Amino acid sequence: MLFMAIVIPVAVQGIALANRAGVIAERKTVAAQLADSFLTELVVTETWQNQPGSGTFPGIHREYEWRLEQRNWDIDPLIYLEVQVAFTVQAQEHLVRTSTLIEEPEE
Repeated sequence: MLFMAIVIPVAVQGIALANRAGVIAERKTVAAQLADSFLTELVVTETWQNQPGSGTFPGIHREYEWRLEQRNWDIDPLIYLEVQVAFTVQAQEHLVRTSTLIEEPEE
């Protein structure tokens, strides 16, 4: 009985921890796909200049928030674009980032 009293709580805690890790991994995969798709869309349609700095994804992905950062690249005449996608699991925020370099637009 003493052995069971020790093993069962540890096993339950281990299962809960593994479940949480699985949920985080699944949501990180979705966040990475959303970030990559959003960044690709911004670059291909050349709408990154007109885009607001942050927002949420529509529909079933509304719990994912995005943020767009852009700055000049120091080495060449390029623009560094970064999309950050944030999501929350058990009151803890997680962040996925993806970025690219693009040529400065001609004026």
